[in-house]
Amino acid sequence: MKYILASAVALGFAATQPAPAFELASADIGEGAVLAKAQVSNVFGCSGGNVSPALNWKNPPEGTRSYAVTLYDPDAPTGSGWWHWIVYDIPASATSLPSGAGDGKALPAGTVQGRNDAGMPAFMGACPPPGPAHRYVLTITALKVPKLDLPATASGAMIGFMIRANALASATITATYGQ
Repeated sequence: MKYILASAVALGFAATQPAPAFELASADIGEGAVLAKAQVSNVFGCSGGNVSPALNWKNPPEGTRSYAVTLYDPDAPTGSGWWHWIVYDIPASATSLPSGAGDGKALPAGTVQGRNDAGMPAFMGACPPPGPAHRYVLTITALKVPKLDLPATASGAMIGFMIRANALASATITATYGQ
């Protein structure tokens, strides 16, 4: 009888354990680290590689139907930050993006790249003006919808709104870069 009760308690305990946290990792960008030259832009006077980082994620929440990835600089001197990369409608079956996927060639079928704040549907690396380092917030969001159904001309703010409106969970890596 004690064995059955102990098993029932153990099973009940296991069933109430929280799900593992949704996680984002990158071999190219570390939490709190300075961005490598590869993730620095090659426009606006910067001379980096302009290569999007490799990304891996795990433990998406139940009900995930797609993902979105964004790279945002909240410190840009614009009054509204700067969207460096916006990728959405990433299939729920995906668990990674390879380095360089920001050129659009290695994205999963059906994935959409929104226009960054320079007007390009591509990855744009860091290129802050001279002064203090800026933060670059790389976020993956698990979405409850398979597609965001946005026009190709949607702004970063509109895409960000739709991502948040359909979010189940998100995970971030925040890096810095300054000149």
